[in-house]
Order: sequence, then C-alpha cells, then structure tokens
Amino acid sequence: MKKLIKPLLILSLLPMSAFAGTKIGVSMAVFDDNFLTNVREAMAAEGKNLKDVTIQFEDARNDVGRQVSQVENFASQKVGAIVVNPVDTSATKRITDAARKAGIPLVYVNRKPAEPLGNGVTFVGSESIVAGRLQMEYLAKQLNGKGNIAIMQGELSNEAALERTKGVKEVAAKYPGIKITEMQTANWDRNQGINLMRKWLSSGKQFNAIASNNDEMALGALIAMKQAGVSSKKVLVGGVDATTDALNSMSKGELAVTVFQDAKGQGAGAIKTAAKLASGDKKVPNEVWIPYELVTPGNFKTYLNK
Repeated sequence: MKKLIKPLLILSLLPMSAFAGTKIGVSMAVFDDNFLTNVREAMAAEGKNLKDVTIQFEDARNDVGRQVSQVENFASQKVGAIVVNPVDTSATKRITDAARKAGIPLVYVNRKPAEPLGNGVTFVGSESIVAGRLQMEYLAKQLNGKGNIAIMQGELSNEAALERTKGVKEVAAKYPGIKITEMQTANWDRNQGINLMRKWLSSGKQFNAIASNNDEMALGALIAMKQAGVSSKKVLVGGVDATTDALNSMSKGELAVTVFQDAKGQGAGAIKTAAKLASGDKKVPNEVWIPYELVTPGNFKTYLNK
C-alpha cells in the first residue's frame, strides 16, 4: 500500500492539463466550401501533430444563430480554446462575449471580425485588401490600363468580400482608362457566378475583365462565358485563393490570374495559436498574418502542390 500511495499523491498534485490534454472547439461557417475545406483539413492535420490536442469540429451551415450556440456549447464544455471561422464578420460580438465570459481564448480564422481584437481574442488569416490590390494590378497591366471591369463580390456580410473589393477599386482608380461598370454579389458560389455572368452577358454588358473576390465565382464566370461563346482571351477573369480547380483552369489558358491564399498556413496557424493561448502563452499577437502571393500563368506550377 505504501508503494502505491506515493505515486498517487504525486499525481494528485499535478494540474489536470498534465494528463488530460487540450480540447479545441472549432466552428466553421460552412463545411461545403472548397477553400474552407482546405483550412479545416489543415487544422485537423496540425491537431494530430500537436501532442495531447484534440479538435471538435462543428458546421454552422452559414447560420449566425447556430454558430453562437456552438460557441456557447464549447464554453459550457470548458474547452481549452475556441476557433471560429465566422459566418458574418459584422455579427461576432455574441461569440466574443461568450468566450470572454467563460475565460476561454478565442481565435478567429480566415475572416476577420469587424470588432476590436485583444483581451483573449486573436485573428489568424490574410490581409484581404492586399488580395484585391494584387489581382487588379495584374489585370490592369494586362489591359494596358484601359477597359471596363466587372466585380463579382462574395457575401457582403464578410470582411473578405468588402476588403478585396476595396483593394480592386483602389488600384482601378489609379488608371484613368479603367472603369468599373458592374459590381454585384454571387456569394462566393460557382453556380451563382454562372448565373450572374449569364445575366450580364444576356443584357449586352461589355467587359474587358472580371475581378472576382474568389476562384469559385471566377470559375462560374468562365463556364458562362464558354457557354455563350465568349473567349477567355477577350474577357480576362481573375480570382482569389489559388484552389486546385482554379490552377487547373489556368493550366488550360482560361483563368488569367489568381492570388494564393494559404489555406494550410491559416488552418495550421489557427490551431497553433489556439494551443499557445490555451497553454497560457502571453506573447501571442492580436493578429497573425499569413501573406498573399500573386499567381499567374508564368508561375502557377509552383502552387500545384501547395
């Protein structure tokens, strides 16, 4: 009995974290999105790389109320940290309040909330306005500074859509010969991109380029153009994300440009950051930036395995 008592006493003095591990609750805006699937898979892979870390994923199905409930449930479970890819970046206050009230670190990933960060809340992602600038600068140069541009926007409740559009407009304004003649949302969706492009083409709109906030809508625009017999050489189409489908389109001479958004870097970075915060690390910055990179027909092969 004496031999058993001593080890038991030592164990009883250890903090629970010494043998219980860290659980991280993750709420994704939606599961059925190509880019966000890559982010989620990178999170899962990083979770396996980190010792004693387990991850519970939840799909908010683009429903703000559902996402708030998921976060509140994580808080009641007393998870070590919470990671959220927000449905609506202008409606995150209830999420932040729930995490802070429970004293649980919160990491927003990919979509930056409109509210101030800090006090236990961190963002991991890419600076959205930079993607719009890179995309439009390339398109402008390909057009020799002249032409009509249409902007396909993502969901208007998302910071990424607003900031990427802002970046496109900012660069376009530097070129007197470039005019933005149309701007409408297709909600990040390929099918909606097809329908929007069909609508524009059937109404007789004349474009020299389409600046799309993401690759899915850009691919939709290209499909509609192909169906209408409009060459991708005549109307240049740009996207953002450098997804596999986008790179395959570029390899066929269709997509003119995209911007690499590092899904793996964001996903892994979010879990690493959450784990650090859960361990009590006070040196984690309020913003962890994952850089964007321009992808063109001249360098796209470099990104095929990224």
